[in-house]
Amino acid sequence: MSLDIPMVFKYHVFACFTKRPAGHPRGSCMENGAQPLWDRLQQKLEAKQLPDVNMSASGCLSFCRAGPLMVVYPEGIWYRPEKPEDIDEIIQSHFVEGNPVERLIIVPQR
Repeated sequence: MSLDIPMVFKYHVFACFTKRPAGHPRGSCMENGAQPLWDRLQQKLEAKQLPDVNMSASGCLSFCRAGPLMVVYPEGIWYRPEKPEDIDEIIQSHFVEGNPVERLIIVPQR
């Protein structure tokens, strides 16, 4: 069955905001330095006024030790940014130009 449902956003970013205690065996994105990256992502998206891009804070994305993680839909592309410049590159290349940033893509392992 195919549904003809219009997309609300061209890109929907889910950024993991899970924080576990230091030393937790699963780790967490926030313990791995996600907060400044997500702050930058939110600020840059607001500054660029990209109406087709939405960011949502998510809970655990299940690949905690690999974090910080974000996933972009509808493509289902997983990114692991490490520094603020990575966020800038994702916004410009993926969201503005439509070209995913291959060097920052990860493939989560189940």
